[in-house]
Amino acid sequence: MRIPLPPRTRDLAELCIGYGLILVVVWTSNPWQRILYWVAFAFIAVTAFLRRRETRPNGFGLKGLVPSLWIVLSAAALALTAVGLAHHLETLHRLYGVIPLGTHLLGYALWALMQQFILQVYVLLGLLRLGLRRTPAILLAAVLFATAHIPNPLLVPVTLVWGALSCLLFLRYRNLYTLALAHAILGMCIAVTIPNSIHRHMRVGLGYLEYHTHHRRSTLEIAP
Repeated sequence: MRIPLPPRTRDLAELCIGYGLILVVVWTSNPWQRILYWVAFAFIAVTAFLRRRETRPNGFGLKGLVPSLWIVLSAAALALTAVGLAHHLETLHRLYGVIPLGTHLLGYALWALMQQFILQVYVLLGLLRLGLRRTPAILLAAVLFATAHIPNPLLVPVTLVWGALSCLLFLRYRNLYTLALAHAILGMCIAVTIPNSIHRHMRVGLGYLEYHTHHRRSTLEIAP
């Protein structure tokens, strides 16, 4: 007869495995990275679905949408200010790659929504179920979020601050959509205002370390 795990043991196991899979994906090269990405996605999606009753409201409804729209407006105002400053400093540049702008923006917005779901619903609410108080749970969630962006020297501190702020806002409004939109706006702002030599096309983990190798290879492939 199978003996079920105690709730907190199960919560801890799921959190460790899910986060561990994310780190494995970040620090693995292709083609294994693509495979492990879907393994991690499937694990997090299935375990989150099984816990859906314990995480309500999970941020996918309309609760808190209108009151939290100021978050999106604030992110847009900050981004416009940064773009103006970057234009003045001559660091403003186009997005990397040949993907059409609309497709790029939509894809990044969906990716931002996924990140916010993992951070808020999977990590933050998981830590709270483990018995952590509000402030320690927010800080630990932010640290885990930032750790997943190592060794990028720009994204680590940015995600640490944004991770803590977005967790605080999520507990206040319980809405993922406004957080994801703000996340997408700020992310795109960083991508076009900060030189690529610093954030290396927003890469993290092994991708950040191998950036110059891939960049040189791409240059050689398109060279006449």
